[in-house]
Amino acid sequence: MPGLIRKSDIDEVKARINIADVIGDYVTLKSAGSGSLKGLCPFHEERSPSFHVRPQVGAYHCFGCGEGGDVFSFLQRMDHVSFSEAVERMAARLGYELHYEDGGQATEHGNRARLLAANAAAESFFQAQLATPEAQLGRDFLGERGFDAAAAAHFGVGFAPKSFDALRTALTGQGFTEAELVTAGLLSTGDRGNSYDRFRGRLIWPIRDITGQTVGFGARKLLPDDQDKGPKYLNTPDTPIYHKSQVLYGLDLARRDIAKGKQVVVVEGYTDVMACHLAGVTTAVATCGTAFGVEHIKVIRRVLGDVANSDSTGTGEVIFTFDPDEAGQNAASKAFAEEQRFAAQTFVAVGPDNLDPCDLRKLRGDDAVRRLIASRKPMFEFMIRRQLAGRDLETVEGRVAALRASAPIVAGIRDRAMNVGYVRSLAGWLGLEPDEVARAVASARSAAARTPARSEGTRADPPRAGEGRAADGRGADVRAAPRDTWGRAPGAARGAGASSASGGSGGPSDDASSSAASREARITDLPTDPATRGERDALMAMLQHPDSVGHELMSRAMQVNFSNPTLAVIRDGVAASIDQASSADWLQRVADQVPGGFGTLVTQLGVAPIPERPDRVGVYCERVVADLIDRDLLRRKAEVLGAMQRAKASGDLDRWELLRREEAALEIERRRIRNE
Repeated sequence: MPGLIRKSDIDEVKARINIADVIGDYVTLKSAGSGSLKGLCPFHEERSPSFHVRPQVGAYHCFGCGEGGDVFSFLQRMDHVSFSEAVERMAARLGYELHYEDGGQATEHGNRARLLAANAAAESFFQAQLATPEAQLGRDFLGERGFDAAAAAHFGVGFAPKSFDALRTALTGQGFTEAELVTAGLLSTGDRGNSYDRFRGRLIWPIRDITGQTVGFGARKLLPDDQDKGPKYLNTPDTPIYHKSQVLYGLDLARRDIAKGKQVVVVEGYTDVMACHLAGVTTAVATCGTAFGVEHIKVIRRVLGDVANSDSTGTGEVIFTFDPDEAGQNAASKAFAEEQRFAAQTFVAVGPDNLDPCDLRKLRGDDAVRRLIASRKPMFEFMIRRQLAGRDLETVEGRVAALRASAPIVAGIRDRAMNVGYVRSLAGWLGLEPDEVARAVASARSAAARTPARSEGTRADPPRAGEGRAADGRGADVRAAPRDTWGRAPGAARGAGASSASGGSGGPSDDASSSAASREARITDLPTDPATRGERDALMAMLQHPDSVGHELMSRAMQVNFSNPTLAVIRDGVAASIDQASSADWLQRVADQVPGGFGTLVTQLGVAPIPERPDRVGVYCERVVADLIDRDLLRRKAEVLGAMQRAKASGDLDRWELLRREEAALEIERRRIRNE
């Protein structure tokens, strides 16, 4: 390990490097006059640029959040590297040789550098394996989809042999330790602590960050005898250098054309990205084994330079392509739920005969892919037509149902001119008078203002800090039951015959269940004691962000003894529906499980504002559910400790030993829940 980098070398690297070129790899910068450049800040969410870079002095500063510094602090903040690693990366970029206080020369060190080096070595290994006889099935897979050897090389596609130690042997032979390879996500660890190759018998795609460094891999199952083993696609788990919610496949190849053309195309898979790029749509990117979310939007907005103009809309285009299956439709709903985060206009492109870009290119050629993107439809039109599809518009009932479903979508359009235009279009599609549609849209807008919602039909901007909170400062203050476009409370028509999925400690009392028959339970009726607030906040997290909480943590939370009997009913509804937590109608599934009288409370918990910044919501939801479990474990531990004291006092040493083991197990589980 060399010593400290000489200060003279640090100063020389800083003087030679162009900070605008480095920051330009992450943020689209435009001239701001007086030798200054500006763009959207990468450290906080904003609609108008307040992030300024001055190349002459080698510094940046954001007038919105106050972040500032030099090129090294920027890399430390963006890529979570040490100061020394930041200097070494810039020296390598310049081809400058560093010297150290002990007389040594630059060598790779630091955890991040080692993990990146391990991934680079693994990428080379996988690419070499694609040429072996064992990889014939992988080459056939690519060939059948219209990808030749040149295409595979361009995207770095490789092959993982069906071996438990081929990669491990190759990389440890290059000096990497098994611990480093496990940390990089290249090896997995068995129950006995033994490590083995994570990717086996699969086609491999390298996943690179915006600067082109390989940070992870995506792998597709190929071998016939593996059809019942493991998922179809397997990705690198989250590591110190790879976070799937912040990475977009193909962005390293697409970023310059995205910034230049003010357009990004979001597709659903690795082969779709390949097909688009080879067909000339070089702005295509895809998520990596996760739904398109807020962190992806932040990345795209920075590269796109997505700045709002005077009417709050941007000049860029974000085009989504979705598969026609249920997963694709769910993806469309999730993308629409976040549409308001873009200043740019959003569109949807659906292929002829519902073909995805890869199949479209294979069957109809490159020009068909280009026509697909050119035939894009506005996101709002796509979502409205989804609501109209399958309804009998020849009947009054069908038209009324279609209007109820579509009016909240039109109400969510920011641009006033577009809003008026869609009122007229919807009136034409339904065969109704524009005034009638306008009244329904106005009603939907008023309902959304009363109760902020984040669903396919009704969307609202995230609350500002301090808004929508109860007097205790933690949960939501929902002052009115949410209503649909026609003024009815959700669940009002639900029959009273629905049964609770109770069963387990802390279930609802008979009094709580019977009271539901007389009036709807509401969030404002809940007590404000700390225990109830914790249970309420955890249920809000699970109902609104089940993917952030995770199935394992949610399942464990269902075992918690709720102190509030009303919330225990909702917990049982969640428990009965937990296997459908990823479905688009998750909230409705829970509402259908609870007894009549509790449906409104489910809805309120499902739309009440989460008291956290949008970029921290996922972490908050996971933490608040973990806190609920931790409090329950602490209560159980206290009970066990009391029983231990009684057993010791009575001389029952066998019972004391059993209780001691139980207390130790509870403490281990507490530490696991708290990630200690």
